[in-house]
Amino acid sequence: MDTIPVKNLPQDTGWIEVICGSMFSGKTEELIRRLRRAQIAKQRVAIFKPAIDTRYSTEHIVSHSGIVLPSVLVTCATDILEGCGNVDVVGVDEAQFFDTDLVDVCETLATRGRRVIVAGLDQDYLGKPFDPMPQLLAIAEYITKTLAICMVCGNPANRTQRVTRSGERVLVGAGDAYEARCRRCFTTDLASLPAQPSGPDFA
Repeated sequence: MDTIPVKNLPQDTGWIEVICGSMFSGKTEELIRRLRRAQIAKQRVAIFKPAIDTRYSTEHIVSHSGIVLPSVLVTCATDILEGCGNVDVVGVDEAQFFDTDLVDVCETLATRGRRVIVAGLDQDYLGKPFDPMPQLLAIAEYITKTLAICMVCGNPANRTQRVTRSGERVLVGAGDAYEARCRRCFTTDLASLPAQPSGPDFA
């Protein structure tokens, strides 16, 4: 589901929307699109991302295509509750970098009447569910699954291929560390890949 018809939006209650998929599938771009529409509608919006993600900016959420929107860095999910204030819509990017407290935070905000929009990877580099995304998907009213294009064969891609040998589950990077891959071209055998590169994305 790319959009939520206005006639299907809940009334007088909060809800949770989750945008998930592989890297390079447009998750952040879709998050920004929804948040901008809320701002155009004169709704009060608060946007957060984890402090670990400083790849492109410390003051914005940034899509791989370069679309930006001001945001606040937070070190843990509970900081989101403190930073929301009296807003209508809460956006959270890179949800996979938060701990499972994010689930309770989103539930609390939705119960308080907020529209909560969360974007993140649903699978890690091994193709395993990437917490806390599975828990968020279970409680969300609306789910959007985005697909990328496989960088090997051009098929629709829903997996994130790590292209370095690092075995760390959390490795913040972009095109120098990851590729979008389809089911057929995805592999968990990292033995033949180059060692982890150095650079600002891996500080």
